[in-house]
Amino acid sequence: MKKKTIKKIGNYSFWIVFVVVLFTSSLRAEVFGFIQRGVLELGIMNPDTTTETTEDNKAKKASYKVKLLDQNGNKVDMANLKDKVIFINFWATWCPPCIAEMPSIDNLHEHFEKDEDVVFLMISLDKNFEKAKKFKSRKEFDFDVHKTLGNLPRVYQSRSIPTTFVVDKNGNIAFEHKGMADYDTKKFKNFINNLK
Repeated sequence: MKKKTIKKIGNYSFWIVFVVVLFTSSLRAEVFGFIQRGVLELGIMNPDTTTETTEDNKAKKASYKVKLLDQNGNKVDMANLKDKVIFINFWATWCPPCIAEMPSIDNLHEHFEKDEDVVFLMISLDKNFEKAKKFKSRKEFDFDVHKTLGNLPRVYQSRSIPTTFVVDKNGNIAFEHKGMADYDTKKFKNFINNLK
């Protein structure tokens, strides 16, 4: 065989092995999440906060019939969070777009951490909540992670994740976004501030 042919076979073999290892590795979601995070850094996936409410497009009412458990074993009843702005994010450790947007959510959380009028509910859809808790701890995110206790109200059900909602202090869903986004922007911080 010619050297060029042997080199090509070697190159193809390397990439085949690399792809097989990547797809069978437990870090697959994190690797793809890291790649997708690069897309977020370009600023082309910023959430649109300019949607207006009209007579035909009335704001959906939020449901406060949500009971959660946080990573410390504390029960959280969303009914106790009325009159607050609530950032709700549904995510999972196996979801690369979820992982990609997490650093921006962590930065947003840090910005509002001392603001008692803003609450973050990071709701894991992992079947094994321990996996979500370990992921949060390993990544050193400051927000709490939660799991649901019971069924979710229809208004929060989605076929895709990540899905993010922002509930305003009047109980309206002021923002809904399916897919990853960069929430660590001045525009989005102003949007949250204007809902208080």
